[in-house]
Amino acid sequence: IQGAAPLGGVQGRSPWPCFGQALALGGRAAPAWGMRRWLFLLLLSVTPALAQTPAERAAALDHLFDALKAAPSAEVAAPLEQQIMHRLVQAGSPVVTLLMSRGARDMEGEANQEAIQDFTDVITLDPSLAEAYHQRARARYAAGDTQGAIADIEQTLQHQPRDFAALRTLAAIAESRQDWKGAYAAWQKLLEIDPLTPGGEDKLKDLRRRALGEET
Repeated sequence: IQGAAPLGGVQGRSPWPCFGQALALGGRAAPAWGMRRWLFLLLLSVTPALAQTPAERAAALDHLFDALKAAPSAEVAAPLEQQIMHRLVQAGSPVVTLLMSRGARDMEGEANQEAIQDFTDVITLDPSLAEAYHQRARARYAAGDTQGAIADIEQTLQHQPRDFAALRTLAAIAESRQDWKGAYAAWQKLLEIDPLTPGGEDKLKDLRRRALGEET
């Protein structure tokens, strides 16, 4: 989307901080030893989160969201965003996390239909995983299915109302359709969760002007 940050991410910040090494280990047809190595690294990365109970994971995520909202500077907010995204992406089982990383790799390669299938498989295995719907929304939008993308973001926000990356995606889609009121509403919600989003206030003013015809 011209003039907007990448869908689902924060400009200059990767929404996939946890998969850097894993994504470099090969494609679907990787040799058996490569796949075993990939799975081993993946299991190592998710073990601490899986060791927590669901209540402990939810409490830890709530704490991070509260800290993000109260962050005194963008420098403090940035790593909090990364930690939150890390937890949202890795909230499922090792198999689910593997599929999420494969979907991300497919999207990087612009294999959008394959990515849609990857995230659909995740949702089949874990229908409560909010970020799976968001990532499928991004893949669907890239494939030209705007209505499907919006429906998936609605599912994301039902499961995780504070998914700031999903709200950014929703705002970007609305903006691309010149739905200025929708983009403005999504951006308002985004800034309630992540007030120090880079360029956030300037963007809000611009969307408010477009949506309401007001300069301030």
